[in-house]
Amino acid sequence: MTSSSLSSSTDRAVISIARTRNDLGDKRRHAVSFILPAWNEEENIVQAIESTAAAAQRHCTDYEIVVVDDGSTDNTAKLVLALQSVHPTLRLIQHQTNRGYGEALHSGFSAGRLEHVFFTDADNQFDMDELALLLAWADHSDVVAGYREVRQDSRIRLLNAWLWNRLVRVLFYVPVRDIDCAFKLFRRSAIAVVDIESRGAMINTEIMVKLARSGQRIVEVSVTHLPRQAGKPHGASPRVITRAFAELVRMYPQLSRISMSEGSPPAAAQDPPSLADGNRWSRAPEDLADLAGQA
Repeated sequence: MTSSSLSSSTDRAVISIARTRNDLGDKRRHAVSFILPAWNEEENIVQAIESTAAAAQRHCTDYEIVVVDDGSTDNTAKLVLALQSVHPTLRLIQHQTNRGYGEALHSGFSAGRLEHVFFTDADNQFDMDELALLLAWADHSDVVAGYREVRQDSRIRLLNAWLWNRLVRVLFYVPVRDIDCAFKLFRRSAIAVVDIESRGAMINTEIMVKLARSGQRIVEVSVTHLPRQAGKPHGASPRVITRAFAELVRMYPQLSRISMSEGSPPAAAQDPPSLADGNRWSRAPEDLADLAGQA
């Protein structure tokens, strides 16, 4: 299979749709495990849990919240434990040392028990009520991936993200525009069969490549990105970036060999019946002008 045909086939697995303000008609029929990786987020973790629980109560028939404390040296874990009396479905997984973002997600995915698995970071940079936008597609797809309509990050993080997205799309034909957006919903049966090997920031790329190549139905939905109000971001640290590139080099031979023939052809998800007519379809940004427009 040629590179061009692989790219074309993979892209057909994805529907990209812009966020709509119309009522998506969520009927509280989904059971969701919420995974919140956290590292030194004592200033954010309480709000993150409270907003997650509130959204879950509005939109889910059943839910659990799994916080993965990745070796925090502050009071993140203590605050989670204190909230367990208020939120009986809240669980805490603790890493004794900081193992990395991929390890935290891996631990969370393994702990999820319900039909769907959703993850977001504990930094409160997403509107949890927009969970409804993803759940509207849950019965029609295996993965619903958010993409940040307007990123609220520093210019250096925007540039890093643009370069990384371009690189992985060229190398692996990743079928989504915002590969590292931490607002994703998976059917648990789909994510459970993925042999996740990445332990750093490469994890999103690995997961999405393997799911797309295996024929899973993927939908993209634009979501709101909010400025970080407290705590410090970790994604642009030299250690995180170095580890991501090391994993990229290590995993390139394996991921680049995965062809569409190893799974069924990707099936485009159908419009959910509750989705309002007239939504606009979108394409991935193609040049730095898009980045400049979001800065």
